[in-house]
Amino acid sequence: MKSFFAAAVVAFAAIGAPALAWEGQIVACYDKDLVGPKYSYSKTLIKPAKTQWEHRHGQLVEVYYPAVYKENRHLVQEQHYVVRKGACVVKK
Repeated sequence: MKSFFAAAVVAFAAIGAPALAWEGQIVACYDKDLVGPKYSYSKTLIKPAKTQWEHRHGQLVEVYYPAVYKENRHLVQEQHYVVRKGACVVKK
């Protein structure tokens, strides 16, 4: 009788143990967000601004030409992922 009872306890422990397993509590959830690359910009003068006299439609006209710049872009930081705290979605 004792051996039968011991066998029943061992069988219950083997079969019922996964069903009685402890489930932990969710403490915090995090989302993975992609952060784009960061650049620094500078400019190089190609042509300075100037005013110039021109003949247009029989008149002498003073014309303003704005400066011309070339924009230079330098990579400061590449794109990367950041983990941010988010809402927990529990699926059952």
